[in-house]
Amino acid sequence: MKVQRIAANVRAVDPALAEKFYGDILGLDLLMDMNWIRTYGSKTKMSVQVSFMSEGGSGTPVPELSIEVDDLDIAFSKFKKGGFEIEYGPVVEPWGVRRFFVRDPFGRLVNVLSHVDLSERPRPSGKGAA
Repeated sequence: MKVQRIAANVRAVDPALAEKFYGDILGLDLLMDMNWIRTYGSKTKMSVQVSFMSEGGSGTPVPELSIEVDDLDIAFSKFKKGGFEIEYGPVVEPWGVRRFFVRDPFGRLVNVLSHVDLSERPRPSGKGAA
């Protein structure tokens, strides 16, 4: 047996509210709309993972979704302009991601992230710097 797909299901009283957050800002394609269910994704292949977490890292709560983007600054700007409150970050984490947490229209905590090359991080300057 081979797993073909993993889908996250988010309870939503009004699934159409997902359009601004997931469609407009994140640019996901609306793959299916039957009023009671709206499925967003990509018409191209994406990597799929399932994580099981006791915390969100750096002492944060566990986010319900993690979405990797190619440009975190653009995503951050779009969410701010869209009126979504940022709850954490943006911050570069010790394990090599730059991320922020934002709540979607359904109250779900979403981790928006990009991977970074830690070897390219600026080194501190001044007294005590190596």
